Amino acid sequence: MKKEENYIINVEDMTVAYHVKPVLWDVDFHVPEGVLMAVVGPNGAGKSTLIKAMLGLLKPVSGTALFWGKPYQTQRKRIGYVPQRGSVDWDFPTTVLDVVCMGRYGAAGWIKRIGKAEKKMALEALDKVGMLEFKNRQISQLSGGQQQRVFLARALVQDAEIYFMDEPFQGVDARTEKAVIDILKALRDTGKTVVVVHHDLQTVPEYFDWVTLLNTQLIASGPTAEVFTEENLKKTYRTSGEAIKE
Repeated sequence: MKKEENYIINVEDMTVAYHVKPVLWDVDFHVPEGVLMAVVGPNGAGKSTLIKAMLGLLKPVSGTALFWGKPYQTQRKRIGYVPQRGSVDWDFPTTVLDVVCMGRYGAAGWIKRIGKAEKKMALEALDKVGMLEFKNRQISQLSGGQQQRVFLARALVQDAEIYFMDEPFQGVDARTEKAVIDILKALRDTGKTVVVVHHDLQTVPEYFDWVTLLNTQLIASGPTAEVFTEENLKKTYRTSGEAIKE
């Protein structure tokens, strides 16, 4: 696939293996600026692995992920990441406001204390996700949906240009899901690029304007209207036991 100047994410020849077994195999795709993109595929397809490899959290066997033509390590301040909720220790004794303020550490530096300006940003982000009244609550006391909103607020205060979100709708109620997708669309509408690991095929056409279909290998990537076809979905899911939702 030919690179173009408007592609701000370029993944080439990405291969990742666990205990010699490939989880991702020779994956190539490119993402333009200002899209809301879903990464879709069956369980075990390598969706989360792809995101982690792109962000340097896993070391690939081969391949590169470049952001604006440079590796993640040089662009980390411009990139936000929301991991799966299940990967976090929610029993850690800290408040909602403190968690959101952590999103400013990259900008403020670990040595500099979080000041009034950073705290104001955190409060505004909590208000945006409907969690302001919970600012002094311990994170362990929150429901799954509330925890997800706090994670989203922490990402928002990073004021990033690219956001990666790993299953942000997992385990949340319909109200929270709508609130989250509205925020992600608003980010997209301001020119941000948002990449979401997603599992619900039914909502893909409604939520996303760009999609990457993955099952260890890349099946297809591009505008949802062109790529999210019955033929491509059959290719994506035919080797997994999962049924395709109509």
